[in-house]
Amino acid sequence: MRVLLMASACAATLAAGGTAEAQTVRPETSGAPARTTDVSEVIVTATRRNERLQDVPLSITAYSQETLTAKGIVGYEGLAQETPGVVLNRPSANFNNFTARGIATNGYGANLQSTVAVYIDELPISTIGNTTVLDPNLYDVERVEFLRGPQGTLFGSGSLSGALRILNKRPNLTEFDASVLVDYAMTGSDSLRQRYNGMINIPLVNDKLALRAVGFVRDEEGYIDNIGTGKANANTLKAWGGRVSLLWTPTDRMSIKLLASHEKSEPEDSSTVSPKLGRDIRVSDRPDLFQGKLTSFNATVEYQFDGAQLTSSSTYSQFDQKFFVDLAGTFGGAIAFGLDAFGYMDTFVEEARLASDPGGKWDWVVGGFFLDRRLDVDYLYRSSPAFLTARGLTGLTDEYYQRQFNHTNSQELAGFGEVTYRLSDKLKVTGGLRYGGFEAQSHVEGGYNSNYLLAALTGFRGPLTITQIAPATGVKAKEAGPSWKVSVSYKPSPAVSTYATVSTGFRTPVVNAFAGRASVVNPSDIIIPPGADSDDLTNYELGLKGRWLDGRLTTNLSAYWIDWKNIQVQANRVSDSVQFATNIGKAVSKGVEFEIVALPAEGLTVGINGSLINAKVTELSPTEAAISGAVEGVRLAAPRFQGAAYFNYGFDLTPQARANLSGVVQRVGSFPGMFPNTPGRPGVVSPTYAFTEAYTNVNATFAVAFERLTVAAYVENLFDSRKINYVHPEAFIASRFAVQRPRTIGVRLGYDF
Repeated sequence: MRVLLMASACAATLAAGGTAEAQTVRPETSGAPARTTDVSEVIVTATRRNERLQDVPLSITAYSQETLTAKGIVGYEGLAQETPGVVLNRPSANFNNFTARGIATNGYGANLQSTVAVYIDELPISTIGNTTVLDPNLYDVERVEFLRGPQGTLFGSGSLSGALRILNKRPNLTEFDASVLVDYAMTGSDSLRQRYNGMINIPLVNDKLALRAVGFVRDEEGYIDNIGTGKANANTLKAWGGRVSLLWTPTDRMSIKLLASHEKSEPEDSSTVSPKLGRDIRVSDRPDLFQGKLTSFNATVEYQFDGAQLTSSSTYSQFDQKFFVDLAGTFGGAIAFGLDAFGYMDTFVEEARLASDPGGKWDWVVGGFFLDRRLDVDYLYRSSPAFLTARGLTGLTDEYYQRQFNHTNSQELAGFGEVTYRLSDKLKVTGGLRYGGFEAQSHVEGGYNSNYLLAALTGFRGPLTITQIAPATGVKAKEAGPSWKVSVSYKPSPAVSTYATVSTGFRTPVVNAFAGRASVVNPSDIIIPPGADSDDLTNYELGLKGRWLDGRLTTNLSAYWIDWKNIQVQANRVSDSVQFATNIGKAVSKGVEFEIVALPAEGLTVGINGSLINAKVTELSPTEAAISGAVEGVRLAAPRFQGAAYFNYGFDLTPQARANLSGVVQRVGSFPGMFPNTPGRPGVVSPTYAFTEAYTNVNATFAVAFERLTVAAYVENLFDSRKINYVHPEAFIASRFAVQRPRTIGVRLGYDF
């Protein structure tokens, strides 16, 4: 990986979301600086083949490794800040949920499949809400692509409003390479952030066999004080991991890549806060933990036939997680109430596809997809030894008043295809279809329950009643159907592309873990339903992509109208805050997205990007309103405006050193964190209903690049804005808000061997 932050690389880092990157001219051995000549064309694989971004009839933002490195983007948060129309709802590390084009009812998505599919190479890692979602380290990646709009044809369920693809670099068969990147920074006044990254590439047999290994360590001191545990800087993050890949090309036509990776992320507490308690203050009886470790193994075989390439990718992964949360806010902190959940997810994914070589009258891809997943979740609901003793509650063997052991088996099988026909050099038509089936079934393996909640709330003293939970098998959820896409692309000139696209997306059905269960606090409250059916979404989009002024200006524009029906939503039973999934009416999201990059003078790059969104509920029955808390006309959980403006200026500091000064201003509007009313209480405004705050974030970097060494000083959140950027929709968490990370000042040192 080239870590040199030459002018071209820095221009790329501030390009409009990476939609266009400044052309990189590799420096000579004398150390001559790179030059920025134009805004170069970007190659993406969003259509499962190499294709110019300008020619793809989709809204795509692409990031090279140089872009990520120079911007200091190491995870999801940086990607969301740079991608038009995208918001990352991230109250804490490893608690990630993307929203694209306003398709979200709240920022949490408990019990629901994400509306944005996340892939690491061929492995889908986005999961059902209410689980930890690992924030992968972005180092030595080939490219990151953020596809906006439904991608059900090629990327299946969960890509309701978009897909994020993280594509790792392949081993280099001919050249030895190694690099290190070290990042030291101070967050606020006393929190040290340390990031260490390294890569080595070794050709074992020239042109035939190579090994590439990557490793990283992160040690980031927290900046949130937890007054419940008495811990200062409680939200410290410790993470480490790495991957090893082996590439073998036994013939000119065949390649075999083997990959093993492991990442472990352990934040020591949540980053959510209670603003009414003071700045950067949270409260919980013990640390809230969202920790995870992901281990995966992949084998990818490619074979080049005459006229087409066959790709087979097989991946097995294990994702273990902890989801520990203090639930005492449910009852205003009156009783001890918490959840310690352990999750274990095993996934096998196989995708095989055959794609035609580009350039002919017809371009096509056809393939099959299979996913088999088992998710085990152990729910351990707790009191505390001190509370049990003080209230005189006995009969438990420890602090856990309820244990329930569940597992869910799910399978997805689909066939897909996409074909493009060129009517002329200027006009082409694309059609895509995916037909698949999904089924899932949950099993209760056993456990026990008690009358703890009722006893604790009523002042009862004495032994609790223990009830065994019998093993049970839930109803099998099944669904099969198509997802499709049709687009027409027209190029009035070689430098300008226009397109019109209609595409659909879907999410898989959801099985409620506690289906059929009545409330022990109020038996007349809602009985938990079996689950939620798949929702349906259709996206109508117009777009224009152009290169102007001999490549010194690029523009990407899109406008869309989205119909979202049978919406999957999270509801909460009022009496005990048990969550469940169900469906409600219809919503519409309308918006525009824009990305503009210009090189007005030698060494200077400027640009803007952003989105305008109008997303709201349009149809709703009285019953749906009552159970969900939604109201006709209410906004969805997305800002009306989001955008960024930036510049980069590169100049020769000496004949052997290139300096770069860059800055970016990002603006995100306010949006609601949930529906306004209390589920189950029609017309009653929820006590947790709140909006995020509109916020501005300013980053700046000054870098000096030599032949192999790069030194960069940077500041994130220059003006130390501390606005609320996340609102948790549920009452059981006392500290429900997340705020911008404090001003962070640091230095990055990179060396390329």
